[in-house]
Amino acid sequence: MMLKHVERLARFMAVLGGIVLTLLVILTCLSVLGRGLNTFGHSAFLTSLSESAAHALIASGVGPITGDFELVEAGIAFAIFAFLPYAQLHHAHATVDIFAASFPHWFNRFLIVFWEFVLSAIILLLTWRLFAGMQGKMSNGEITFLLQFPVWWAYAASFVAAVTASIVAIYCAIARILDVVTGGSHLPHSEGAHH
Repeated sequence: MMLKHVERLARFMAVLGGIVLTLLVILTCLSVLGRGLNTFGHSAFLTSLSESAAHALIASGVGPITGDFELVEAGIAFAIFAFLPYAQLHHAHATVDIFAASFPHWFNRFLIVFWEFVLSAIILLLTWRLFAGMQGKMSNGEITFLLQFPVWWAYAASFVAAVTASIVAIYCAIARILDVVTGGSHLPHSEGAHH
């Protein structure tokens, strides 16, 4: 029952992260296209073909999207933390198992539980530091250079995703212990998992 709620929460954050990432890709493409058209409008090649077309293109105001780098920076940070809960729940993080095949089964299970706790501790530490960073940015009133939006907004969005990752990480750490103790399965089966 609890797994269903945790999985729903992780999936929601992953979908939200995917939507943000898709919007960032569209934003970047439009900005690059605008920058390219602006450069083309100022080019000697277009001017030699048609001065009126060059002036019309320049006069249209086409160019890069203002603050695209600021939006991409904030959005990517959020997306990373938004994908973290789903990856954690499905044991989809990159692993190096060069020696694991030679270890006894009980030792591999111990390693999985150990690294689950280590990763959970790291996620909790990151969440705490994001919160501290958000408070710092709120208190000093720092804003972005071009768009002039408060920097703490990006920290807050990432913090919400990191809190979700923390909830999922704590669940996964407890579920791994329960799996070892009861011999059951409290986590979804995935290709990357070692069962």
